[in-house]
Amino acid sequence: MSQRVQLYLLVGLLGLAALIFFRNRSDVPGFPGVLAADTKFTPIDVQEPNLRLDLLEKIHKSEYTGRHRDIFTGAPMPAKTEPGPVTPAQPVGPKLPPPPPPVQVPAQFFGYSTRPGSANRVAFFLSGEDVIVVAEGDTFLGNFRLVHIGNDSADVEEISSGRHAQVVLERPPEEAQNP
Repeated sequence: MSQRVQLYLLVGLLGLAALIFFRNRSDVPGFPGVLAADTKFTPIDVQEPNLRLDLLEKIHKSEYTGRHRDIFTGAPMPAKTEPGPVTPAQPVGPKLPPPPPPVQVPAQFFGYSTRPGSANRVAFFLSGEDVIVVAEGDTFLGNFRLVHIGNDSADVEEISSGRHAQVVLERPPEEAQNP
């Protein structure tokens, strides 16, 4: 064969391959065929669709009496034992520091009064031999703020930490009352 015939044969075969390629190419990916949506749905004819609860209850009440073995190794399963009391897991990590001690107010709350013409109360504290007169919201002893005065206690806040303490109303000692 001459080169010219081989060239015509090659061009003809390439044209045939291109024609086959473009004819078999489809726009739908996957395999061509019948889609499920093409067929019409027909339900199955079931005469009695009721669930047989009596048979299920009979199966549920029966006890398995076959061999108990591990299906992965073929060895017999260990006998079942009753679980003992469950102990709670201990937390892992550093222990939390203990809570700070309660706020101690170095003064004794021994009374209160109301200012004439207003509803504001004033509390009387005894610190050693000194009597301290404090209104609600004021600070005293340099580190405490009087938040609220109740009928039998005073709510005091430590300024540095923001913690609160209740100071109970007490009678002052007799020697402090009579100078």
